[in-house]
Amino acid sequence: MTKEPDPETGGSTPTAPVPSGQEPVLFGAEEFRAAFGEPLARTLDLDTWKTGENLEALYDRLEGEVKEAVRQEDRIRERVRREVFPRLRARRDAPSEAGIYQATVEHIERVHRGLLFNGNVEACDGTSVPLDTLPVTIIQIGVCLVSYQGDQGSWVHRLYRRDLRVTGLDPVEETLRMLERRQRRAAVGESSRRDALSDLGRRGIMAYAERAVLLNKSQAPWRLGHGNPTPYELLTGSGMRDLLERSLDLLNDLVLRHKRFIFVPSAPAERMLLTLGNALLPLEYAIIDYLGGWLERIVDLGHYRGDWQALLPRVREFVREAGSKVVVGVYRASRMAPAQLYYAHVDHAHEAALIAMADSALQEHRGFPMLIELADTLGRAMFGADSFNAAVRLAYTEAGEPFRYLSERQTRRE
Repeated sequence: MTKEPDPETGGSTPTAPVPSGQEPVLFGAEEFRAAFGEPLARTLDLDTWKTGENLEALYDRLEGEVKEAVRQEDRIRERVRREVFPRLRARRDAPSEAGIYQATVEHIERVHRGLLFNGNVEACDGTSVPLDTLPVTIIQIGVCLVSYQGDQGSWVHRLYRRDLRVTGLDPVEETLRMLERRQRRAAVGESSRRDALSDLGRRGIMAYAERAVLLNKSQAPWRLGHGNPTPYELLTGSGMRDLLERSLDLLNDLVLRHKRFIFVPSAPAERMLLTLGNALLPLEYAIIDYLGGWLERIVDLGHYRGDWQALLPRVREFVREAGSKVVVGVYRASRMAPAQLYYAHVDHAHEAALIAMADSALQEHRGFPMLIELADTLGRAMFGADSFNAAVRLAYTEAGEPFRYLSERQTRRE
């Protein structure tokens, strides 16, 4: 691999990323005014709203707001480079590799030739589609593995949830049991924690499948994944104890033993880290922090109660080991692209950053790894909502009920 660029000294004290909470955010009157530049009372007063015909004033304000926001970000970028970057390495408990690094075009070319284009990096991404109807809820989860040598495989599984599968009951008892179960569920077509497999559980199964494919099906030295390598859904089991047990085995093997992984999220919640990334020049990357704060927060919020307590020592052991082995960084692949977060093992953090940047440089305007996008595109084409919904509609038609069990939203465009 190419020689690691020499780091600058430095940086501030960013906190580790934390999982998104489920609780609503409460806004006071002054907080609303500070955030939006006007009192809530004015927002709720329809006399202050523009009529549909008076769009010119809306466009003028839009242009002005965006220009001022960009000017402000430019001022912040310069301050971050001048004041924050020189302190990244000096702060307490920072990774030994913390700091700002400048890659070169030669680095990117070597990664293209030596790793990406000869198939030594494989990426995986999943697609999950639920379709909820009164008789049955069907969940399809598909996962695709790709490299620049071509499609490396795809896997799909469907879950069928029916409110009553028991036969041989008294007809009255059977009817009452079905009504009771349906009463506890959410509205048709809506997600709820009351359902046996919520959105969290569905995401947990897909996250497990993605990482299992990277670990067990990929043959490439480097594994490129989407999101966080140790997501909240897996470290809490998404409410499923068996999923937590198997996830701990999987993550130990992938994160602590295989080590050569890169994970890049599409929509990270860590705006502070993105602000640091926005101050980077093209082909710069920063190694900022360990992942330990994130992992400890998950354990604190994970609600490991009852018989789950028996798994808590294993969870804490993984958090202790992985928390000091996985680093979070940011990179910027081109002048016009936004900064991206990445996660890597501390032993391979520089090589991981160069691979992520080299793959992202193939999309100059987006600056996001092309391989992940290829896996996503293939997955949506094979397992996406259009083909899945069409198959379900056909099955209902074959059952003699093409419309009765479809919701208003599912037939709205017909």
